[in-house]
Amino acid sequence: MNREYHRFHSSRLQKEMELLVFGHAGAPVVVFPTSCGRFYEFEDRGMVAALAGKIDGGQLQLFCVDSVNVESWYNREVHPRMRIARHMQYEQHLLNEVLPLVGERNRDARPLALGCSFGGYHAVNLTLRRPEIFSGFVSLSGAFDPSPFLDGYYDEDCYYHLPTHYLPNLGDPWYLDRFRANRFVLATGWDDHCLAENQKLDGILRDKAIPHRCDVWEAQNSHDWPTWRRMVGEYL
Repeated sequence: MNREYHRFHSSRLQKEMELLVFGHAGAPVVVFPTSCGRFYEFEDRGMVAALAGKIDGGQLQLFCVDSVNVESWYNREVHPRMRIARHMQYEQHLLNEVLPLVGERNRDARPLALGCSFGGYHAVNLTLRRPEIFSGFVSLSGAFDPSPFLDGYYDEDCYYHLPTHYLPNLGDPWYLDRFRANRFVLATGWDDHCLAENQKLDGILRDKAIPHRCDVWEAQNSHDWPTWRRMVGEYL
């Protein structure tokens, strides 16, 4: 399997960032780690191995990005305004520093966004904010409302980075038409502590007449890697 390690200085984040690429061709997938996970998490947890056949066969190419969640949403040492500001810098890093690399390595199609747990938040939020760039999202046990991490603080930037807040009020045909042409997948489990968040987003998408798939798995300990390894083979 083709495996590439990339390390570079991010001018948006003012720090060194890293990522891994798996595969040589096929549909590009930008993979977000979980809450405090790193760019190597998807490999370490057996998710890359679960997709090895499709990666080796040139059907998929994974771009496993790093995160700054510990500096943004999870950083209780700074004011919530600084947390959302850091998250916005991260988005600029992805759009202006990561996606050009994806485009250089893979010209086949617009990338799909994928994430487990809090990675699902990033996959969903970025796809909804930039549907002309991403072809859709696959969220496994995603959590879509990180507002509790803001300790009650709320402003316009917070609103526009909380999918279950802004999506119900979004009526712009430019966005809705692109949403309806993209592929949206929500997967969760009956014992998943994020089940309610998935059901809420499922309801919002249905109310907006946005085609999507929402599956609730009959799996035990569904918010964990063994289930996600099964899920990822189903949806990619």
